[in-house]
Amino acid sequence: MRADAVAPVAVIASPAGTAICVAATAVTGAGPVSIMMRMTSVAAIVRMPRISVTVSTVTMRRSVLKPGGSVGAAEGLDGVEAGTTDMDEESSDEDGDGPILLIAPPESGGLRLDRALADVAPEGVSRSRLVALIRAGALTLDGEMVMDPRAKVKPGAAYLLTPPPPEAPEPLAEAIPLEIVYEDAHLVVVDKPAGMVVHPAPGAATGTLVNALLHHCGDSLSGIGGVKRPGIVHRIDKETSGLLVVAKTDQAHQGLAALFAAHDLDREYLAVCRGAPDRGDPRLMNTPGLSPDGRWFRFESLLGRHRADRKKMAVVRQGGRHAVTRFRVEQVFDRAAVLRCRLETGRTHQIRVHLSHLGHPLIGDQVYGRGAAAGILAGFGRQALHAAHLGFRHPVSGDLLSFSSDPPPDIRDLIVKLNDNKAPDVNLKDRLTNHRS
Repeated sequence: MRADAVAPVAVIASPAGTAICVAATAVTGAGPVSIMMRMTSVAAIVRMPRISVTVSTVTMRRSVLKPGGSVGAAEGLDGVEAGTTDMDEESSDEDGDGPILLIAPPESGGLRLDRALADVAPEGVSRSRLVALIRAGALTLDGEMVMDPRAKVKPGAAYLLTPPPPEAPEPLAEAIPLEIVYEDAHLVVVDKPAGMVVHPAPGAATGTLVNALLHHCGDSLSGIGGVKRPGIVHRIDKETSGLLVVAKTDQAHQGLAALFAAHDLDREYLAVCRGAPDRGDPRLMNTPGLSPDGRWFRFESLLGRHRADRKKMAVVRQGGRHAVTRFRVEQVFDRAAVLRCRLETGRTHQIRVHLSHLGHPLIGDQVYGRGAAAGILAGFGRQALHAAHLGFRHPVSGDLLSFSSDPPPDIRDLIVKLNDNKAPDVNLKDRLTNHRS
């Protein structure tokens, strides 16, 4: 199917001799554009001498037509820099958003079906999830179910993936203590503790930030999309602590989503990494994409799913999303350093992946750490990453807002131990949050 074509009506007859399906799908645009796809089907069941006809129309979710002919997940208010891919957020594996059109790349000839389609599937649909959906009969080609993930793919063919509706119930309000940094009628800024998941997901249906906000905000939630729920426009990892902003109204939700889409926010993280980035290190400075930027380092790359582990992200040469992290060294210890990191983009696990790729993974990072740590470095129980500063223009009032958060006790204790049990630099917070140079 060409990107600028309208697919002709396809008639598929069942060998059983009773059913005929007619389907038409419209796809418009030749570049990265938002589209709406509508599939109309007519099922005629022959019961001689009468014929009963059923007509149904399914409106598929808005999608983004990507270069190369693949159609991926929508990137609307909950997509670009929000929902599932923002600010070192956690991966999402949500189903039930409607049919998804997956066009096999022209160069995929000879590949297994699951492998080829995993490369064009939306973020959040892992290869293992795709295999399960195929075996469950959720994938069709020209109206016929394709249930063998090992089958050879047909290059350029348009497969239709129809995930089942989500089984998770609506999140319930829970009386969980929260550290509220700021709140008004439109939004709330929270200092999230390490260990708290932002949004309910499989395996974490309760105890999340959303559960806590539903209880805290109560009737002050005017509704997001007609439903009284907090509007999550960005996430940070479960084991990352620090600041994030949540919308309480539709107006704030749309405005915040636009800010994240335009990268029009000031975000800084405090990170403690293994070793210390040094401009005298030729291995580091010869890394493609890394460049000096005044007192900062600037690292630019593409980020995509890890080829061997779809739950991880990695720096990739092609097919990923543009990611830029700026960082500078604030303190140097024997085997570690304190960094200040600024996000120019917000991608899944961005800081963690970038620092690991540069040979300086975060202390305590069990996913992207390299080799076994020893001594003090081995005793830290999570990735040493804290969202220390958040600044943005209020989406309703237009006021400039700026918030800072002290490093939590576990990171402060880590710095004390790294500093030979001496008190850490008393000016560390000021240099991290007040010097915007």
